[in-house]
Amino acid sequence: MLRFEDPIYLWALLIVPILLLIRFLGWRSRKAKLKKFGDPELLKELMPDVSKYRPTVKFFLALTALALLIVVLARPQMGSKISNEKREGIETIIAVDISNSMYAQDVAPSRIDKAKMLIEDLVDNFSNDKVGLVVFAGESYIQLPITSDYVSAKMFLHDIDPSLIQTQGTDIAGAINLSMKSFTKQQNVGKAIIVITDGEDHEGGAEQAAANAHKQGVNVFIMGIGDTKGSPIPMDGEYLKDNSGNVVMSRLNEDMCRKIASAGSGKYIHVDNTSEAEEILNADLAKLQKGDASSVVYSEYAEKFQTFGILVVLLLIIEVCIMEAKNSRMKDLHIFKRASLLIALFMMVGLANAQSDRDYIRQGNRNYNAENFAQAETSYRKALSKNPGNTQAMYNLGMSLLGQQKVQEAAKYLEQAGKEEPNKLRKAKSYHNLGWMCQKMRDYNNAINYYKMALRNNPSDEQTRYNLALCQHQKKNQRDDKKDKKDDKKKKKKKEEKEQEQNQNPDKNKMSKDNAEQLLNAAVQNEKNAKQKIRKHMAAPRSRNLSKNW
Repeated sequence: MLRFEDPIYLWALLIVPILLLIRFLGWRSRKAKLKKFGDPELLKELMPDVSKYRPTVKFFLALTALALLIVVLARPQMGSKISNEKREGIETIIAVDISNSMYAQDVAPSRIDKAKMLIEDLVDNFSNDKVGLVVFAGESYIQLPITSDYVSAKMFLHDIDPSLIQTQGTDIAGAINLSMKSFTKQQNVGKAIIVITDGEDHEGGAEQAAANAHKQGVNVFIMGIGDTKGSPIPMDGEYLKDNSGNVVMSRLNEDMCRKIASAGSGKYIHVDNTSEAEEILNADLAKLQKGDASSVVYSEYAEKFQTFGILVVLLLIIEVCIMEAKNSRMKDLHIFKRASLLIALFMMVGLANAQSDRDYIRQGNRNYNAENFAQAETSYRKALSKNPGNTQAMYNLGMSLLGQQKVQEAAKYLEQAGKEEPNKLRKAKSYHNLGWMCQKMRDYNNAINYYKMALRNNPSDEQTRYNLALCQHQKKNQRDDKKDKKDDKKKKKKKEEKEQEQNQNPDKNKMSKDNAEQLLNAAVQNEKNAKQKIRKHMAAPRSRNLSKNW
């Protein structure tokens, strides 16, 4: 299978028909001018050395060499590693419950961490499938649009945490409905929604949502995580308590999970500390394939521009060897001109040098895909030593350093790649990853700037747009937290000053009878006003009121 790494250069082939047209017009003009000198047959006798075909042959040789040179620029590649796949890809949206109840530790190390490990193992078993991530609690959000980029899926998976959603509760119906909107429009492909939850549905409507999904050809699988006996929810060094001050015990609601799975024509699978749940789910997902036809997939590609480059050199040498005028004496043929030989040698040397840094990049890519980040780093550095301006090597080096947790050095190369990369889509990827790194370190100002730069180069990137909105929201929360801490510090300081003043002047703590009666009357009046506001608020229609914060 032949493909082109940079197919945009193939547009330059439009030059070929333009040159042909110019040549044809020039030939007609020359023929008309010759007729003015006299009879064509007589002119032919007077110019015995003039060839009718040689100039045309030389022109087509040069034109063919130009076309092949354009093909070399487009970097033709041929599939070198073949894998036969017997399953067609499916589309899977994984909806993860990130309510506070997922902090419970009845499944080791915790429900949320176990869910992450489960998803990572599922993604590792995907081949031609597409996967998307949805997070939900009292509300639902798309964490990762559906994609076949499993590296990005794992990257965004690590960011999942209950703190992402402020509205607590568990709205499974909302998660299923949002997941339905996240699939592609592709037909004849298996589609599934995998809901990982503890089953504490506070909103209702989940069975109806699963039934609607099944009507549209989507199966809903429920992965129940937790213990039916219940477990407390550790938060901030203590266990979460309800409004009455009692410790909350979060229990897995298996009955409701089974009902939702049954309505969605899927299966309920209980997740424990073994890998049994993953094996069952993989077996069920395999049944969703629409066909079992064998297909050939090329997983690695080898550069083939060298072949086209050699043809260019040969054509140019032949073009130089052919003389425009007829010459019957072989000794007069100037077959090898020094200038032509030098040009051909320089081109061959240039092709050899161009190959070297590409080889190192391909070697680094193989190591990176195998998660041998240190070896990949070495290969990318060798590529940069051959060609310091290779932006692809810069970007890949930054990603391999990021894989080794060398964040500062990785940022340096990604920043350099973003500045020097001429391709806007690749430039956007560099800035997107820089934004993600800053967001991970809670440096929201720089993260927002990088995401904006990425969107300027690729305005259609919905993932960057989502990350930008999330980052702006997190920045606002960070600013509010700082303000609250500052206010609390001021209040604490004022309270300490007041207590100190009261200790120094105990007489000021004494209150007259009149003052006490005035304060009592004011408190009674405030209580009446508060009750009136509560009655008015209770009478007004309310859109939603969550009584549970887990």
